[in-house]
Amino acid sequence: MRFDFKRRHHVVAQLVGWGAIASMTLLPCHADTTESESWNAKFQSTYVWQGKRPMSAAYSGANSLATDKEHSYSFTATLALGYRPWPGGEIYLDPEAAQGVPLSNLTGLGGFTNGEMARSSGPTLKVYRARLFLRQTWGDGGEQEAIESGVNQLAGMVDKRRWVLTAGNLSVIDVFDANAYSHDPRTQFLNWSVMTHGAFDYAGDARGYSWGIAAERYLDDWVVRAGRFIEPKEPNQQALDERFFRYYGDQIEIERAHDWNGQPGKWRLLAFRNRTRMSRYQDALDLAVNQGSTPDINSVRTGAQIKYGVGLNLEQAVSDNADLFARGSWADGGTETYAFTEIDRSLSGGVLLKGAPWSRPMDTLGVAVARNGLSRAHRDYLAAGGLGFFIGDGQLNYKPETIVEAFYCANLNKLVWVSLDWQYISHPAYNADRGPAQVSSVRLHTEF
Repeated sequence: MRFDFKRRHHVVAQLVGWGAIASMTLLPCHADTTESESWNAKFQSTYVWQGKRPMSAAYSGANSLATDKEHSYSFTATLALGYRPWPGGEIYLDPEAAQGVPLSNLTGLGGFTNGEMARSSGPTLKVYRARLFLRQTWGDGGEQEAIESGVNQLAGMVDKRRWVLTAGNLSVIDVFDANAYSHDPRTQFLNWSVMTHGAFDYAGDARGYSWGIAAERYLDDWVVRAGRFIEPKEPNQQALDERFFRYYGDQIEIERAHDWNGQPGKWRLLAFRNRTRMSRYQDALDLAVNQGSTPDINSVRTGAQIKYGVGLNLEQAVSDNADLFARGSWADGGTETYAFTEIDRSLSGGVLLKGAPWSRPMDTLGVAVARNGLSRAHRDYLAAGGLGFFIGDGQLNYKPETIVEAFYCANLNKLVWVSLDWQYISHPAYNADRGPAQVSSVRLHTEF
């Protein structure tokens, strides 16, 4: 078995509690002030076991999802430490440990089945620094709201009109593309294309972390945020390129909070632009025609290229026990996948139901659907036998990759959650000649 499996995020620090800096937990505004924390310490661990049933395939390539029965597991443990050195200032340090063995060497899908797997680096437990960053907040008036104690979040009162600057080592999606109902693979949906924008090729190392800076402006129910983060030196690798003004990923996001039928909701509009040493699919195709060979993106990675895209993110509570979410994202798809996964277009949405109606108020039932697609150049490259970083069946009978995911998360006590998850994937890696694939999961999560 191979273990050199393109260690990739994921997704990667994209948790509502564990790292979603942009979606701080706010308490209702009240006359009393919340006592300001000077420090806190939080811990989490998550184990995910997955089993894939055998599936049919007319053919397989070097980067195909295996047709045989497979098993996989991942484990992460994170300590989140926060300290307030001065008024408005916060410093966070998150040591993390991870290990795991993926399905099919982490190949053969656009929407991978385990958002925790991206942090793993093989069957040997490895300890590393996940985050080390500074957040500075400047109040600018308006009403005040309370922030409760949480992961990478110190309790205290803040102005609804404020400036926030975040700088250091963290994940891009700690700040961008937050969603209260679909952002946390440790307690919510596991699939990569459900827990964040599938086409958002955001800057990050093989574990999903980067170095950068983000600024946010809060104006009552509006938020505008923008940030720049450094890219890896090579696609989906661990080493980052420190040339901050030469190779980078930029993103800007507008957020609006609202009430609908008395229930809270938000929408977010995201745009991103990456500049780094990416290969273009058409260049690889042209070179292959001239040489009479199979196209290879590794043969045409020369100067800097631009990749850009957009995403729309919606979340809406519809009752005290039911919540909806939806995402749509699009990338130009002319260049290779550089730091996330091989998706150029994606639509996803779903519903979460709290367990109060069946006397389990801390439990959650979730159902979601995602539909992922590729650009024309990306399709042509794979159809001609080219290999991407994650996919490549040797040929391609193109169909969008469609994923259905359902899970039930049961709260056993204040510290422990157990989840059962099932995913059904039609046209894995966009190939109608392969699949469908079915993956069942058991997840054990604890935090305090």
